[in-house]
Amino acid sequence: MSMMVSAPLYADDIDVLANALFAWCAERNIKLQSQEGLSAANVAINLYDAGYQTQDRLLGALHDHEFH
Repeated sequence: MSMMVSAPLYADDIDVLANALFAWCAERNIKLQSQEGLSAANVAINLYDAGYQTQDRLLGALHDHEFH
């Protein structure tokens, strides 16, 4: 099994992730600690690692992502 190691996250990175995730959850009235909220957090981290590294771009990518 291989694991991908990403670069460390700094305070500014965490702010971008948290703000986009909190906004996405608030728009949908989803609690962050729910299964759907945790799933969105995982997707947000993956999107951030993929290059969506501003709050607006990350939130837009979360809007475009199909959650199942």
